[in-house]
Amino acid sequence: MDRSSSLFNSPLFLGFDRFERLVDTISKVQDSYPPYNIEQIGEHGFRITLALAGFHRKDISISLENNQLTIKGQQKQESEAIYIYHGIANRQFIKSFVLADGVEVRNAEFVDGLLHINLVRMHNEAEVKTIEIDEPISFTTPRQIEEIK
Repeated sequence: MDRSSSLFNSPLFLGFDRFERLVDTISKVQDSYPPYNIEQIGEHGFRITLALAGFHRKDISISLENNQLTIKGQQKQESEAIYIYHGIANRQFIKSFVLADGVEVRNAEFVDGLLHINLVRMHNEAEVKTIEIDEPISFTTPRQIEEIK
C-alpha cells in the first residue's frame, strides 16, 4: 500500500504499520471459495463455519499468527475416477480471517463436511493508565548516569 495514500498517513497513528499491512492483505483477497458463515454465539462467542464437502480432516490445517487465522485445504486427486460430469471442485484453498485483539480461538470441529472454528472475545474492561511526569534529571557525572541504569 502506498504510504502517501494510506489511511494511516497521519502522524496521530503511531505504530499501526502491522495493522496497515493486514488491511492491505484483506483488500486483495476476493476469493469466495470455500463458502463460509460467521455467527455470534452468546454474548462473547463467535463461530466461523466453512463448507468443505469432500475434504477429510487430514486435508485441512489451521494456523494463527499475528491475529491472522488461516485455514488451508488440499484434497488428494482421485486419478482412477472417470467422470461423465465433473461439477464438484477438487481444489486447494487458503482462507484467512483477521481477528481483533482479545479474540481467541477456543477449538475447531469437523462434522459432516462443515469445519466449525469457535472463537471467544475475552471480556477485559478498558484499563486507564496514568503516566506520571518525572522531575528533570541533570546528569553531571558518568557515575550518576550509571546509577540510573
